[in-house]
Amino acid sequence: MATLLTLTKGQPTRQLIPNESLLTAGEQSGELYILESGRLSVVRDGVAIASITEPGALIGEMSVLLNIEHSATVRAETEAVVRVIDDPIGFMERSPLVALHVATLACARLNTTSALLVELKREAEGQSKQQGLLSRIFASMVVSEPRREATPWTHE
Repeated sequence: MATLLTLTKGQPTRQLIPNESLLTAGEQSGELYILESGRLSVVRDGVAIASITEPGALIGEMSVLLNIEHSATVRAETEAVVRVIDDPIGFMERSPLVALHVATLACARLNTTSALLVELKREAEGQSKQQGLLSRIFASMVVSEPRREATPWTHE
């Protein structure tokens, strides 16, 4: 299967300087980004949760797919270049392979997260407060329909 970099060739790019924000938590850009080069940091509620360095990495998909505000701030740690998809829903409708990549990446992240939660639950055995929190997290992961505003693709 072709990579996201291959599938998005020809999309406009945006260059970022160190400390420049790409996404800001609480805002909604309506754009999807693909990292071409550089390193980005992801901070949610004051906690650094990731550093993005892999060319082809996807950024902003949760906000786009759920039609919600960004849940984290993404900022350039170094000079960086991202490809910009300004109509991501339309782009994915016209490019099913891009949509497949987005779905695959989202599922991979969920799979990794649930595996880590299982590990945490095992480590927290006998600690009722932590077990209760982990049980709530697991329950939230099996909700069949996410609470969200109408998305561009639901036409609600």
